[in-house]
Amino acid sequence: MWKVEAVSKVDNIFSQYVQKQSVFKDKTVLTSNFIPEKIPHRSEEITQLSLALAPMLKGFHASNVFVYGTCGTGKTICSRFVVNQLEEAAKDGQIKTIYINCKMKKVADTEYRLLAQLLKELGECVPDTGLPTDVLYRRFFENADSKRQTLVLVLDEIDALFKKIGDEFLYNLTRINQELKQAKLNIVGITNDLSFRDGLDMRVRSSLGEEEILFRPYNALQLKHILEERAKTGFETGLDEAILNKCAAIAAQEHGDARRALDLLRVAGELAERQGDAKITEAHIDMAEQKIDLDRVIETIKSQPSQSQIVLHAIIKLAESRKKTTKWADARLLTGDVFATYESVCKENGIKSLTQRRVSDLIAELDMLGIITAKVISKGRYGRTKEISMAISNSHLDRVKAFLAGRFSP
Repeated sequence: MWKVEAVSKVDNIFSQYVQKQSVFKDKTVLTSNFIPEKIPHRSEEITQLSLALAPMLKGFHASNVFVYGTCGTGKTICSRFVVNQLEEAAKDGQIKTIYINCKMKKVADTEYRLLAQLLKELGECVPDTGLPTDVLYRRFFENADSKRQTLVLVLDEIDALFKKIGDEFLYNLTRINQELKQAKLNIVGITNDLSFRDGLDMRVRSSLGEEEILFRPYNALQLKHILEERAKTGFETGLDEAILNKCAAIAAQEHGDARRALDLLRVAGELAERQGDAKITEAHIDMAEQKIDLDRVIETIKSQPSQSQIVLHAIIKLAESRKKTTKWADARLLTGDVFATYESVCKENGIKSLTQRRVSDLIAELDMLGIITAKVISKGRYGRTKEISMAISNSHLDRVKAFLAGRFSP
């Protein structure tokens, strides 16, 4: 194991790390952002997307495309692969592709930032704030129409932006082709929300006129094959088949998530390296699974608005107070009790509290994220309420409680 002993100013604490042989040959190959030369088990989806966009190469207008599927099914990697190939096949910069992740803060989490990023991709910088959005739209239209070209706008996690600002931006972007004289604009939307289209306004759906491509989850054998291909160039030495089988099996249970399988393998390699082990074992996979689950829970909670964090803090406080009479994990809390504790936390921290109806909505959102479980039950003539329990494992609770306690006074 790499340990930092007492060192002088002459020594460098990282010299041990530099001199030691790494288990990795190329760690980037084991990340979900890496785009390989060949993408296995997605030839049908790649063909569908390619055929939908191919008319651009002859100067025709292609359909807008929406790519659906759960996490880790290859939506982003295949979409980026196809549009990169499309751009390469075009002549004289005839086609320009712009990829934007709508979930990234300060990049595309508001309509203003989305337009600012689009203008930046076209070579025009605008201030972070201060301009009306209609001015940004006009600038974008003018810049896009400055020459004969087709713009392919890939909006990843488009449902995240829709939930924040509505669908007006989609309507404006789809209507742009009526204003453009030289250029054309096509949209490729990527979303995990299979019902995303149903939530759009009728006029937006009409303007989109899109094609839909569904990415189904990988099975365990497909995941194993993906891991085998990545491991060949990602690690210095070959991995035992049992390791690949275990990662594939765990990810297959998680809706066939290739991203999770790759994360497990990469984090297991990092843990083995830190412990001074030359070989990855199943124990490293188990540790990696725990670490990834904890990191995911903490990052999910950190990304929530303050009011959602206060609601979760109130739920945990209420469950803690009932430890004496029931097991923590078995605590069943009612919405009214949670709301009373929530108001108390808000008062202690000088924060304006929301209505009970809005708090109930936040509870539903936390349930959807898998942080809590909220089950609607009937109270007879007293109406209906939600019975709330924690969905976070006991091994993760201490970190969650510490984070929330640090944000809000006890």
